Amino acid sequence: MSQTSSSLMGFVHRRRRGAELFLLVLALAVGIGAYAAVGIGVQEKVPADLVGYGGWLAVLVIVAHVVIRMVAPYADPVLLPVVAALNGLGLAVIHRLDLAKEAAGNKHDYAQQQLVWMTLGVLLFVGALLALRDHRNLQRFTYTSGLAAIVLLLLPMLPGIGKSVYGARIWIHLGPFNFQPGEVAKVLLVVTFAGYLVLHRDALALAGRRVVFVDLPRGRDLGPILAMWLVSLGILVFQRDLGSSLLFFGLFLIMLYVATERPGWLVVGALLFAGGAVLAYYLFSHVQVRFDIWLHPFDYYNKNGDQAFQPVEAQFGMGWGGLIGRGFGDGDPNRVPFAESDFIVAAIGEELGLTAVIAVVLLYGLIVERALRTALICRDGFGKLLATGLGSVFALQVFVVVGGVTSLIPLTGLTTPFLSYGGSSLIANWVIVAILLRVSDQARRPAPQLFDDTTAISDDATQIVRLG
Repeated sequence: MSQTSSSLMGFVHRRRRGAELFLLVLALAVGIGAYAAVGIGVQEKVPADLVGYGGWLAVLVIVAHVVIRMVAPYADPVLLPVVAALNGLGLAVIHRLDLAKEAAGNKHDYAQQQLVWMTLGVLLFVGALLALRDHRNLQRFTYTSGLAAIVLLLLPMLPGIGKSVYGARIWIHLGPFNFQPGEVAKVLLVVTFAGYLVLHRDALALAGRRVVFVDLPRGRDLGPILAMWLVSLGILVFQRDLGSSLLFFGLFLIMLYVATERPGWLVVGALLFAGGAVLAYYLFSHVQVRFDIWLHPFDYYNKNGDQAFQPVEAQFGMGWGGLIGRGFGDGDPNRVPFAESDFIVAAIGEELGLTAVIAVVLLYGLIVERALRTALICRDGFGKLLATGLGSVFALQVFVVVGGVTSLIPLTGLTTPFLSYGGSSLIANWVIVAILLRVSDQARRPAPQLFDDTTAISDDATQIVRLG
């Protein structure tokens, strides 16, 4: 055995839990520091509950860190600190918007509610790590997860529990709680897609007719992508939810391409997406309004301010914020009606500037990069696709949200992961991070050693010869 081969077999990833703890301290400094800055900027004093708030935030992230040390010691050391920083910053910005509403005589406690949702999210994060000791166990639930996802997506359509909010029927109402089942469905769909593509990728990778240097897939293999396209159109038509429609179809297309490595699927997906977009534009008035507001926002603002009020005010606010922002308390982000949920990126851009928005986007980029790095080093095909799909969820959602707020693409109404107010999204995203950490722990663990060294190999060979 060569020296190079021996060194490769002996290479193992370091646990890096100390590095994670150091990064968590920096993340807590971001969240708690932003909360203090809001109090000083808006009320000219340090918040009275800073110690209690900061202590609880520290307890949550330290508990998550300790559980990772215990049950996933080789997990990626960057994911949890990045998520903690984003969640802490989101809490501070939501608190800033609460104070603005309180000054206007419309008191809300969205920040306190979000902290409760974060607590529940961390508890489920811990539960997921403790319950899921091997991500490959999820492959057994490939079709069960798909069925559960379909049921969840259909729940908002049921009379009695389904609830329509500003035209989109994506909520269910159970007693005092409102829940968005699509947030859980996206996790289940990733499991379903990963399990299905692992089993059928060889057939789906077969090439059909070659057109302009691209091998298109065979016609008999178009069933899965056509089915997902129809599901996405159904979400758009019946639930009037453009964001989820784009998210689910884009997610399946990315995972299909990664599984087969065939660019032809991207061509077919792009054609289906373009055809669906044109069809939706001419058949459904709400889609047409979204596109027209995107193309001509100020015309709609001048004619009917209600329809284009949010995107136009968001653009004014981000333009006023400039490069470094107005500072907490010196902006007016509460002019946007749903700044704490759909337009929290605009609030950050107004008071913290373009620099902070770029920093936030880079943090999301780190999450996606660590997910793809995990996929690259994972030893099993299901884990590779699972990590790729979960990372793609963040990539697509952030692109759709930030692109809509900045008018790069039509506004869709999705929430910004970990930043925006919303219990369903926050809890689902914490569970996604738990699954990613479980996959990364499995991928970074030392590979099982069949033989200790070359002497053991030669001794075994000798025994075989003697027995033979």
